[in-house]
Amino acid sequence: MLIDVVNVKPKDDFILLLKFENGEQKEFDCKPLFDKKPFQKLKDKYFFDKARVEFGTVVWSDEIDVAPETLYLESKLLA
Repeated sequence: MLIDVVNVKPKDDFILLLKFENGEQKEFDCKPLFDKKPFQKLKDKYFFDKARVEFGTVVWSDEIDVAPETLYLESKLLA
């Protein structure tokens, strides 16, 4: 199952507000990624806030991205 991300908004506390192509909105907590390479850079709030959507997933500069299926499956659905 591959559902593309169509919009991302970085929030406080290193949470991404995501909108998927199926209309669902979810929140993804990036903090569990911080101890894994190359995600340590996301601890910098200025860097984290530069999240954007490219090719259906969330990316940052320096070739950092999170797979769309990870974002979809590990995010919390918003009511």
